[in-house]
Amino acid sequence: MLQTSRAFKENATSAMENAGLQRALTRARPQYAKKRLAAVERLPEFEALRDEARDIKNHAIANLDFYLETYAANVEKAGGIVHWCATAEDARKAVLEIARKAGAKTVTKGKSMVTEEIHLNDYLEANGVTPVETDLAEYILQLRHEPPSHIIGPAFHLNREDWEETFRKSHTDLPADRVFRDARDIQSEARLQLRNKFFAADMGITGANFLIAETGTSVIVTNEGNGDLTQTLPRVHVVVTSIEKVVPTVEDTLSLLRVLARSATGQDISVYTTFSTGARRPGDPDGPEEYHVVLVDNGRSGMVGTEFQDMLRCIRCAACMNHCPVYGVVGGHAYGSTYPGPMGSVLTPMLVGVDEAGQLPNASTFCGKCESVCPVKIPLTGLMRHWREREFERHLTPSAMRYGLSLWAWFAGRPGLYRFGTRMAAIGLGLLGRRKGNLPRLPFLSGWTKGRDFPSPEGDTFFARYAAAQRQRNVGGRS
Repeated sequence: MLQTSRAFKENATSAMENAGLQRALTRARPQYAKKRLAAVERLPEFEALRDEARDIKNHAIANLDFYLETYAANVEKAGGIVHWCATAEDARKAVLEIARKAGAKTVTKGKSMVTEEIHLNDYLEANGVTPVETDLAEYILQLRHEPPSHIIGPAFHLNREDWEETFRKSHTDLPADRVFRDARDIQSEARLQLRNKFFAADMGITGANFLIAETGTSVIVTNEGNGDLTQTLPRVHVVVTSIEKVVPTVEDTLSLLRVLARSATGQDISVYTTFSTGARRPGDPDGPEEYHVVLVDNGRSGMVGTEFQDMLRCIRCAACMNHCPVYGVVGGHAYGSTYPGPMGSVLTPMLVGVDEAGQLPNASTFCGKCESVCPVKIPLTGLMRHWREREFERHLTPSAMRYGLSLWAWFAGRPGLYRFGTRMAAIGLGLLGRRKGNLPRLPFLSGWTKGRDFPSPEGDTFFARYAAAQRQRNVGGRS
């Protein structure tokens, strides 16, 4: 698997030829969309909640410095420590320093896309600290040495036989002839393997879905109990998250929770929604002795005040990729980045540069489905268009595409010539494909005809039809 956004086209071609991946995508992807639709239909005020969620995030981002400072002050009041990290390297070093001061050799981890973004696991391992992923899907990906392919369903690209094969290869202490009758057997085996890891861990790392400024609270949303075990059993709890997760109040958080689970998994609310504020207090039955928050910027503050600021509203529900026709046929690994799909096509160029990720904003049909399902109404297609413009301005697009667009612009600026040319092209293509009704091969369009036939044009051009309709309306108006 190619781990680079520059190779999206090659990655996508490989993905479409991968029978196992195509089977997994065909099976899993429609379920998310169906469940979301059912959940939305059960809540008549859902559209009003989307507006409210958008406004909450807009307000928080417009006052990001104030709410981050308020959040940090309240974390410290509750006995926690905040680590401000401008870059991924700063964040990695901060986590390692916490681990070393705690004498931590083993670290359990809840699912966290920010730790994937900063490549934390590899860094910890290289420095003598063993991270153990405890989310079921993340756990199997760690065994397979693969990155997530989806932000809420990390193992979206795998089939059940992949899980079974990996468990047999990795869990050699169990009988080789054991039978996996259903998914529950897989879950039970993972639970058995992870149980001792939870008790032995010196430190636990989680992400955060939201950071509440008024209380200094971090919130995680999960469907497994691993997140709670990760942050309550070890002596040290470290929250690694990004700065745009901050929201003003508990009430705001509750409003966002109402759209998050419905958009992500079609649930009214996730199985676990856990609020954590500081370290263990006298009289608390459990909880960590130390509570740290590693706040990661990594380019996000540079988005404030730009045309990309709206992307900071994202609450990581994955609804955009669950409904994206491109993601639906290539999967997440083709994007070569931590964040796939439409949201990743906007965020990744900001994190790694348009030189590296310039192909991703072009990985879209611009059908607009991603915008229509986004719970915080991010104008994703418009933001991808901004990246396309920057890519074009910097001459990063292939020369053939640039010359083609220049030629089209020249014709489009001469309406009479443009209409004549398109009419002649339609007539010519119609004659070439009149026997079969389609054209299996066309010069300069091999990328299209390689996977599908080009329909033979029929009838008049759009301009001719539009002009005829206008004449008809004018005649009708005079009568």
